[in-house]
Amino acid sequence: MTQNFDIAVFHGDGIGPEIMAPTVQILKRMAAASDAYALSFTDAPAGAAHYAQTGVSLPDTSMQIARSSDAILLSAMGLPDVRYDDGTEISPQIDLRKALTLFAGVRPVTVREGQGTPLRLPPGREIDFVLIRESTEGLFHTQGCGEVSKDEARETLLITRDISEKLFRFAFDLAQTRKNAGRGIGKVTCVDKANVFRAFAFFREMFDAEAANHPDIVADHAYVDATALWMVQKPWDFDVLVTENMFGDILSDLGAGLMGGLGLAPSADIGLDHAVFQPCHGSAPDIAGQGVANPFAMILSAAMMLDWLGVKHDNDAIRADGTRLRKAVEAVVARGDVLTRDLGGGHDTNDAAGAVLDALFAV
Repeated sequence: MTQNFDIAVFHGDGIGPEIMAPTVQILKRMAAASDAYALSFTDAPAGAAHYAQTGVSLPDTSMQIARSSDAILLSAMGLPDVRYDDGTEISPQIDLRKALTLFAGVRPVTVREGQGTPLRLPPGREIDFVLIRESTEGLFHTQGCGEVSKDEARETLLITRDISEKLFRFAFDLAQTRKNAGRGIGKVTCVDKANVFRAFAFFREMFDAEAANHPDIVADHAYVDATALWMVQKPWDFDVLVTENMFGDILSDLGAGLMGGLGLAPSADIGLDHAVFQPCHGSAPDIAGQGVANPFAMILSAAMMLDWLGVKHDNDAIRADGTRLRKAVEAVVARGDVLTRDLGGGHDTNDAAGAVLDALFAV
């Protein structure tokens, strides 16, 4: 029986629409070739450009589209010259995280053999780990509402048992899934600063409690500063890392750097009932409209969406297509002959997306 999935599409700002369009076309082509699933797409207006035109960054109708969808595909959002009255950026993606309680920010870091990277990987070494960033609280808790006076400023770091226990359960389940699929060794690393902050000692205590429920998964700890060092020195040792919101924000950009740039960095923000899939990079208004944006991170985010839908709805076909799509992008990047200029090539957006399509449907 064919399962139909409704996808909410936020086209974004700047280069957002340019990388979303070929991504949706690829998804439509894959769904059309399957008799096990179908995809329906509904546009949801939002973002900085929408705010500039209407005074609303995330309309109620778009939020309802997101709530009623099976998954949310979101492109790059925000423009540097369009801000709220208090000076903060327009960030509907953060509003969605909070409204839908998307506590697990999933940031894969993958470097395959032959792929360009700033690191000098030893022969035969590849990088394949996942950073999970708590996405709703931490040091982002008072976003836009911190206390500022003439002489001092304060922001509040919040870590709750409710969210942390869900987060750690998600991290150990992901490590088990990766181990079963042969992609990981079955290890979860808690990244914190428990030697300085009581909040992180609390964080670590809950991590250890969840670890006791997973005897087949290795659990260890690392301070965030040491983790940054080891991500450069020995990134192949990691499997699943789980950390607080701000630490994850910083380390995920380091992970993108290992891959060669944000143009290869997909992400997902996942809760119990909803999930948003989007590239980690910004809207790059300086190149918007030129047709030269890198679509790979957007396409890889779509691959994560297919995988998540397959797991959530027990649909092996859509999950297999998620793997196919990820591997097609990885193959194009490793081959290196159809790359956009941010990756050292000279090809445009459509060329890059077309190469992925060719890799997907090569006879």
